[in-house]
Amino acid sequence: MRLLEAIREAGIKPRFYQASSSEMFGKAQEIPQTEKTPFYPRSPYGCAKVYAYWITVNYRESYGLHASNGILFNHESPRRGETFVTRKITRAVAHIVAGLQDKLYLGNLDAKRDWGYAREYVEAMWLMLQQDRPDDYVIATNETHSIREFLDAAFGHVDLDWKKHVEIDPRYYRPAEVDLLIGDYSKAKRRLGWEPKTRIVDLVKLMVDADIKLLKDHREGRIKVAG
Repeated sequence: MRLLEAIREAGIKPRFYQASSSEMFGKAQEIPQTEKTPFYPRSPYGCAKVYAYWITVNYRESYGLHASNGILFNHESPRRGETFVTRKITRAVAHIVAGLQDKLYLGNLDAKRDWGYAREYVEAMWLMLQQDRPDDYVIATNETHSIREFLDAAFGHVDLDWKKHVEIDPRYYRPAEVDLLIGDYSKAKRRLGWEPKTRIVDLVKLMVDADIKLLKDHREGRIKVAG
């Protein structure tokens, strides 16, 4: 809101992108989720994102700002933070292959998400800002996969059985779970000419290979670690 208010007061005409999230849908009211699906956030993060979404819409409609919301579903890459479940899995695979780790502790393996490649999603963000008129767009793959499927792909890529290495830790369960997210990107395809190119299995392989290489480089001293 402070950024939007500063733009309004200064009278400048930038193009503003708000990073909205599929977590706004939370307890999804319809499948798949579109730009018209009602929000039902299930976390403080999701609630904050709903506020940011609507304040962006309010400033756009009230003051004519070129302000767009990108409702991005989960987007992953080798740069994903290590506390996120996808990177936690691919990093664990690399460590297990190297003999540095044996067990991986996770929560709900049945949660389903719509996973895409971050590199392609950033292109979608850029495309929104190239339009003459601002708008709101769902960016997704229109496919949903469970954590179990992600484990199958990650461990299978290195010929390991994840069931021998993964254990459930109740501490990782959410108090209010988001069970199923799947986004319909048809508006983005129609208006922006955007669509996802990287399938989930290829994305998982890309991330596993990157973590194996990263660990190898660390062990061979090619990456200088701070401290």
